[in-house]
Amino acid sequence: MQISPLTAKVRDDFPILKRKINGHPLAYLDNAATTQKPNCVIDAQVRFYENHNSNVSRGVYTLAEEATDIYEEGREIIAKFIGAADSGKIIFSSGTTESINLVASAWAQPKLKTGERIMVTEMEHHSNLVPWQLVAQNCGAELVYWPLNSESGNSSDGRLDLQKLDELLAESVKLKRKIRLLTVTAVSNVLGTVNPIVEIVKISHAHGVPVLVDAAQAVARMSIDVSAWDCDFLAFSGHKIYGPTGIGVLYAKHERLEEMQPFQGGGGMIRQVGLQTSSWAEAPQKFEAGTPPFAEVCGLAAAVGYLSDVGMPEIQQHELELTTHALKRFAEFKDLELYGPPETIDRSGVLSFNLQNVHPHDVAQVLDESGIAVRAGHHCTQVLHKRLGIAASVRMSFGLYNENSEIDRIFSALDQARNIFLA
Repeated sequence: MQISPLTAKVRDDFPILKRKINGHPLAYLDNAATTQKPNCVIDAQVRFYENHNSNVSRGVYTLAEEATDIYEEGREIIAKFIGAADSGKIIFSSGTTESINLVASAWAQPKLKTGERIMVTEMEHHSNLVPWQLVAQNCGAELVYWPLNSESGNSSDGRLDLQKLDELLAESVKLKRKIRLLTVTAVSNVLGTVNPIVEIVKISHAHGVPVLVDAAQAVARMSIDVSAWDCDFLAFSGHKIYGPTGIGVLYAKHERLEEMQPFQGGGGMIRQVGLQTSSWAEAPQKFEAGTPPFAEVCGLAAAVGYLSDVGMPEIQQHELELTTHALKRFAEFKDLELYGPPETIDRSGVLSFNLQNVHPHDVAQVLDESGIAVRAGHHCTQVLHKRLGIAASVRMSFGLYNENSEIDRIFSALDQARNIFLA
């Protein structure tokens, strides 16, 4: 099968794709967990360590000034990539999880009162669920769920109902149970659902409710414009956008930053320290205590530059083509149950499924024997899996270097799983 022009252009940029696993070419289809790294990202971090390595915002010698300039330039690059007009609204963290915990601890917890509410959806990753559980327990607040559409029993098309959101928000006002925050994923890491963030934010803001968007799965799959989305907070991880591990981003509106208390204390986030009290630096430094991930910023900036050069519209179109091909292949088999939207409308290249009467871990192991890397388990979404009436699933998730022939290899390997476990 002929590979797409985009795949042909980028595959040689990823050295790990030259590997063979169990004698087969690697087909890496676990991009929702982490993406592989192009040479430019690897080289950017090596160059930093070889030429500029120094802590940032601390020294006045040449290396320190170079490192600081590189670090702050990276902040500007990330701000531009997600449509933030001011790089001062960009906070670097260790990943999506820390970014969300930062908002939970520094913004939500000081505001929440007993009986107030935080709204989440049934499709959230644990990193956008557990922090809110902890905050709610600490403050005597309540966690309420915006459910998935229902069809019959545990069945769902994997979408959220905007009218239901409006009703839930109105109901909380009527009950005088104030909702302090709605937090929602832009793209489900299991269902592949692409949520209508602009409409969600409009409805929420009409009820006076701020919105946090978990963009961990979205940021490498589609163009993001926080100004157009008008969200109050947005979080994502570098390692899911072809960048390094150990770095993430939190975007926050200026007024939200002003409302936030320090998340952690230490060097770099202070203005003045006295014997008993301290005063804080301005945001974003106020929320970046200790030594920041300055080398990782180089890698993340390189990843963002790489994606910009390839073109986000081209990446999105490529994923659409892969998803269309995969959905056609799923339709050929009655013993495969696919979760999430059954067509490409409102869907990304994250497809979770089960092979009837075969455990997901067994399926993944058989695929690995053919050099195919997929995920099996609950994917850090136990609430969602319970809603679907299953304990686990198999997940394939696409990146810009994947091709249709790799999808076909999955379906061929599934025949092997049938022969082994169902013969």
